[in-house]
Amino acid sequence: MNGVIFDFNGTLFLDNDKHIKAWNKIAMELRGTGITEEELHTKMNGVNNKYIIRYLNSGKEDDELEAKYSSLKEQYYRRFCKEDTKNFHLIEGAVQLFDQLKQKNIPFTIASASIKDNIDFFVENFQLGRWIDPETIVYDNGQYKDKEAMFIQAARNIHVPVDQICVIEDSLAGVNASIKAGIPDIRIIDSGHIASQVESFEQVRQICDTMKEIEL
Repeated sequence: MNGVIFDFNGTLFLDNDKHIKAWNKIAMELRGTGITEEELHTKMNGVNNKYIIRYLNSGKEDDELEAKYSSLKEQYYRRFCKEDTKNFHLIEGAVQLFDQLKQKNIPFTIASASIKDNIDFFVENFQLGRWIDPETIVYDNGQYKDKEAMFIQAARNIHVPVDQICVIEDSLAGVNASIKAGIPDIRIIDSGHIASQVESFEQVRQICDTMKEIEL
C-alpha cells in the first residue's frame, strides 16, 4: 500500500450504539418509531445524514428539515459519546497502526460521512492531529454525492493515486463505494457483522475485529 484511507465511525471508533440511540430519537420525532440495528447497517452506515433523514421522512425531500435534524442528531450523538467515558477511545491497535504508518512514511487520512462538528470533536478528543493533518480529512460538507467521491478526494489530499490506496472500512456501503472508486485493497473491521457479505470480493484482503490484525 502507498496510502491509507480510514473510515471513522465503526472503524476507528466503535460507536454504533451511540448512532442507534441518536437516530432513534430522530426517527421517533420524524416517523413515530425507532430504528433497528439492521436498518443502521443497511440504510444508514456510510450514508450522508440528509439521505438518512429523507429515508426516515418517507423519502420526502426537504432541505430545511434535513439540515435541522442532521444537526440535532449529531448533538445527541456527541452527548452520548461523552457520557460513555469507558468506551470513548480509539479502537484497539489504532494508535500502534498510526505509529507504524508514520514510521514507514505511508500517508494516511480519514474519509467519513460525519459532519465537520463531529470531525472537530474527534480531532480534539482523540488528538488525531498527532498523526493526521486535519486539512486532509474528508467529511460531509454537502459537496460530495456519496462516499465514492469522498474516497477519491481523500486520495487526492494525500497525493496517492486511487489504485494505490488501501481503505479500511466497516460498512457494506463503504465497501461498495471503495470498489466503485477503483480502490484495490480493502480491509474490514467487522463491527457491523458484514463479513459474510464481502468475503468473496477480490478487493477485500482482510476481515478483522481490531486494528491490531491489520497487516501492512
